Amino acid sequence: MFVLGLIGRTGSGKSTAARALERDGAVVVDADALGHEVTDHDPEVRLGLASEYGSDVYLPDGRLDRARVAARVFTDPAALARLDRLVHPRIVARIRSRLEELRAAGFDGVVILDAALLLDWGLERWCDAVIAVVAPESEQIARLEAARGWTESQARRRLSVQRSPDALRSVADETLENRGSPEELEALAREACLRLRRRHATTGREAC
Repeated sequence: MFVLGLIGRTGSGKSTAARALERDGAVVVDADALGHEVTDHDPEVRLGLASEYGSDVYLPDGRLDRARVAARVFTDPAALARLDRLVHPRIVARIRSRLEELRAAGFDGVVILDAALLLDWGLERWCDAVIAVVAPESEQIARLEAARGWTESQARRRLSVQRSPDALRSVADETLENRGSPEELEALAREACLRLRRRHATTGREAC
């Protein structure tokens, strides 16, 4: 099994790269999706968030009102820290469990670990290689305005607390410069994955 960490700032095109590799047969372990599972279904998390934000922080369909929580935590560092302490360990535990399940099943293909906080959580230690996806900030902001309905100031505020492109490049085995079409980024992702997997086969580097 070849575990490939995928890092990038919000709006960089990381998800586009992940989807391209998934279409080629890779299994994607999506930290955002696991985070939604945790906040929507973990009883202790639901209790903690309802205690802090009120029971109506959960919508009638049972999903967390993420916009409401986000509006609070991005202006209140203490609230963000409490949220992180409550949710992040559970996401990491689910990621570990998913990787262990794949290994136990004998999966010998590519696993994409798509986690914006991969470096903060130290999960690069679990990866055989890491790819960073970077893009011009102006293009990231435009994507976030179009896809998420954020204002320019909201997008800039979110990006300001994330690692810089140079910081991402410095820790990655390969960097994808997303300056063209989605199809061009997909091709870059496939080429980089192939190179890194071949390199891993040659060097025998193992994931932790």
